[in-house]
Amino acid sequence: MLTLPSSLRVYAAVEPVDLRKGFDALAIAVRSQLGHDPLSGSLFVFFNRRFDRAKILVWTPSGWCLVYKRLEKGRFHLPREVSLGHRALSIDAAELVALLDGIDLRDMKRPPRWSAAA
Repeated sequence: MLTLPSSLRVYAAVEPVDLRKGFDALAIAVRSQLGHDPLSGSLFVFFNRRFDRAKILVWTPSGWCLVYKRLEKGRFHLPREVSLGHRALSIDAAELVALLDGIDLRDMKRPPRWSAAA
């Protein structure tokens, strides 16, 4: 089981990526395809065409870390639909953990989040 702080930023690529790519090629994909800084400390999640495999790339102070997950049955499902033109979906750490466990979050209802009055 993966334990992540709730403050961690997680971005999931909407379009499939060739998962034969390694650290450097995925870092380039973060910058060019997702439009984010790969050295930010955020987690970047990539999926293959069948959405049954995922790679997570993160920069740590000592170097790159790459996590690879393969589902034996089923496929990964992004927790919500993405607007046209968006290449990455911002998800929270709890959604990522459920996603990696193969849980389909598309029909899940979440209470509205609290935010400070503007």
